[in-house]
Amino acid sequence: MTLLYSLFIFFFCIITTSAPPPSPPPYPYGFSYRINRGTSANSTDSFNTTWLSDRFFSAGSSALVSQPLNFPLPSEKTLRFFPPSSCGKRNCYTFPSLPSSSRYLLRTFTVYDNYDAKSRPPSFDVALSSTVLFSWRSPWPESTAVKGAYSDLFATLPNTSSSLDLCFYGFATDAPLVSSIELLQVHPAAYNAPDNIILVNYGRISCGTPHHWGADFSNDTDRFARSWQPDSAFRKIPQYSSDVRFLSTMNSISGADEEPNYFPMKLYQSAVTTEGPLVYELGVDAKMDYTVWLHFAEIDSSVKKAGERVFDVLINGDNVARVDIYKQVGGFSALTLNYTIKNLSSDVLTLKFVPAVGAPLISAVENYALVPIDPSTLPLQVTAMKELKESLRIPDRMGWNGDPCAPTTWDAWEGVTCRMTTDKTALVISEIDLGSQGLKGYISDQISLLSDLVNLNLSSNSLAGEIPPGLGQKSLTQVDLSNNQLTGSIPDDLASSNLKLVLLNGNLLEGRVPEQLYSVGVHGGSIDLSGNKGLCGVPSLPSCPIFWEHGRLSTRGKLAIGLSCLLVFCVVLLLAYIYIRRKRNDYDFALPHELMSLAAKRNRYQRQKTLMLLELESQHAKGLPSPFTPL
Repeated sequence: MTLLYSLFIFFFCIITTSAPPPSPPPYPYGFSYRINRGTSANSTDSFNTTWLSDRFFSAGSSALVSQPLNFPLPSEKTLRFFPPSSCGKRNCYTFPSLPSSSRYLLRTFTVYDNYDAKSRPPSFDVALSSTVLFSWRSPWPESTAVKGAYSDLFATLPNTSSSLDLCFYGFATDAPLVSSIELLQVHPAAYNAPDNIILVNYGRISCGTPHHWGADFSNDTDRFARSWQPDSAFRKIPQYSSDVRFLSTMNSISGADEEPNYFPMKLYQSAVTTEGPLVYELGVDAKMDYTVWLHFAEIDSSVKKAGERVFDVLINGDNVARVDIYKQVGGFSALTLNYTIKNLSSDVLTLKFVPAVGAPLISAVENYALVPIDPSTLPLQVTAMKELKESLRIPDRMGWNGDPCAPTTWDAWEGVTCRMTTDKTALVISEIDLGSQGLKGYISDQISLLSDLVNLNLSSNSLAGEIPPGLGQKSLTQVDLSNNQLTGSIPDDLASSNLKLVLLNGNLLEGRVPEQLYSVGVHGGSIDLSGNKGLCGVPSLPSCPIFWEHGRLSTRGKLAIGLSCLLVFCVVLLLAYIYIRRKRNDYDFALPHELMSLAAKRNRYQRQKTLMLLELESQHAKGLPSPFTPL
């Protein structure tokens, strides 16, 4: 979005420093990052603010402004730029480990100051996650190019995320740049904005003060680190300062510095008043919604009761309120009113304070554009694409940073095509075309999360590893993984009922080809499996060994080996059993040699004795006289 006269930013003004200012009170409200771009070491500025060295960036180079002495703060002297030729069109700062469901103030400082000696500021966009918020177009206003500008916004981090992307998108050959980034946690209910709305600052004015004050400009405390600028550049009536009365006080203002917005007390200790109408004009972008916050405090001690100062507030001609500060909050008390303007048709927002009784009075004005958060890529698909970025070793020149598909006004990641879901609430990946990109990694199995992928082309690279399971989504119609170094078998689930083209030729694949995959060619599609010496099992390829399938043992092979092992085991058991029995028989009947000799002698003696007894019995039977028989 182009911002007329850059009123959404705070122009840098040179702050003269004669003596170091005192240290500010403790800050911040909560979690914070303050990063000085293009530096390699932490630093502390003259306001005792600590700046971290450059970190969290995706690519780019550091540089120094051409006239660093013109910038009093270290965070304004250096910058990081992103040449598209080496970094791609899209580059991001990703802030990790953030408390989710929290609201943040994000502020950037941008300065060109002819750092590249080309005398031509670049054209680029700045987006927070999926939503473009700032647009820088060449030529910049001279004061902005030389002195720089601050831009800020309020946004809520979704409860589904713990990180935040601030991305820069360059046009043509222009290199986006940034000098400093501040991310500070604020109260979650600040400014009453819904979580799906980003509040982009289109003017934050402190009336009655001559200089910028607040963060990066003075030691005045603002818990949200807001910066406030003088009102003189925006006040149209009265035209001359001699017709304006400036009020200020050192008295305490009740109701200031309270949650959820913590508006600083200093904001209400100065004011502008005049006898006639008081008119301010703020530059805006047409056809957008805005929320205007008006700040009042009755700091004129001459006003002692209600009805002594009454005036009407008109916004673009519409009377939105009649204000009696004393009646509503009393003296030296803060009064804040806010109004929303829908679909503004003009590029100027006019605030008019018209007196009814006495003179109108105003302390401060804030104007924020209500920018809806644009659809982003489904979180699971973002996870898958980031895993693919790592596994495929995507080079920096391709600019795979931030959200793969959003913002929709930018090109998606190089080689990636996206589409909106049917309900228009999110973006999904439909095509990946990275043929002949010199990739040398592998295909992450997280690719299975790309459930809307229609075409995949990773051909003619040097990808290794196996084809991951789950690649075959029902949406898939074309797969070209040819001419890589893929190994292993073709997974069964690669086949999709909608596949029309399958090119796996020129790899190192092996094993049986799934019949359902080969049927793609049978049913009118195209399939090429040539150049894979290990594939088998379908026409035009060798037959697969009976016990070999998909580059490994088949089920039948495993069963056969199992039965063979069982048979061998049984045989071994039988042989062991026979051996043991034979051992036992040898012990029971095969006696030692000495025992056998004794047994043999005993047997001979017994035989001789038996023969003698038989002979005696024979003689007795013949009647021979017995020696014991008397004659």
